[in-house]
Amino acid sequence: MQSRNGSRRHVRLNHPRPAGAIAQVRVKSRHKSPSGVEPGKQHIDPKYQSAVKNFELGVRAFRKHNYSKAAEIFEKLLSSEAREVAERAQVHLRLCKQRTGRPAPTPKSADEYYTVGIACLNARNLPLAVEYLSKADKLRPNQDHIRYALGAAHALQGDIDVAMEHLEAAVSLRSEVRIHARRDEDFLGLASEPRFRRLIFPAGS
Repeated sequence: MQSRNGSRRHVRLNHPRPAGAIAQVRVKSRHKSPSGVEPGKQHIDPKYQSAVKNFELGVRAFRKHNYSKAAEIFEKLLSSEAREVAERAQVHLRLCKQRTGRPAPTPKSADEYYTVGIACLNARNLPLAVEYLSKADKLRPNQDHIRYALGAAHALQGDIDVAMEHLEAAVSLRSEVRIHARRDEDFLGLASEPRFRRLIFPAGS
C-alpha cells in the first residue's frame, strides 16, 4: 500500500501500497528478505551490514517466539545509523511487546500509526489494524495508501460497505490504485461484488 513516490510499507513489513508510496511496510515473516535491503548496499558499509545481520538475528528469534531475546536485539537497533533497519526494528519491537504484554510506545505521527497498522494487518489483527489506520487517516486525511489499507482491513473483516467506501476514496485520490486492488488477495472477499468490479474494471479499461 503506497502512495508517495519512492518506497520506505512498509518492510511487507509487506502490504503493497499503491504505486509510489514509501517502501512496502508490512511486517510478514514470509517477506523475501527480513531486511528488505538492497543486496549490494550490505557490502559497502560494514556498519550497515552489521545492522542488517543483527536485524535478521532478531527476526529469527521472533519467528521462534523468543520475544524477549528479539526485543532486546531490536531495542539496540533503534539507534542504528541505518535508518530503514531502525524503522523495521521499531515495528518488530512493537510486535514483541504486544505479544509479551509489555506496554509499547504510542505512535505519534500518521506515518507511525500507518506503519503499525500495516504490521497488524499483516498479522491479521484486524481490529487493531483498523484502529491504528483510522488514527493515521485522522491525522493525515485524503491519503490514498491509508484509505487503501483501511479498505483492505475492512474487506478482511467482511465489512463490505465500509471497505468499498475506503477503496473508492483511494481510487479517487489515485486512479492507479485500482490496478493493485485487482491482484490484492486482501480484496478477494469483494470479488463477487458488482460495485467492486465496476470500480477496479471501469468501462473501457
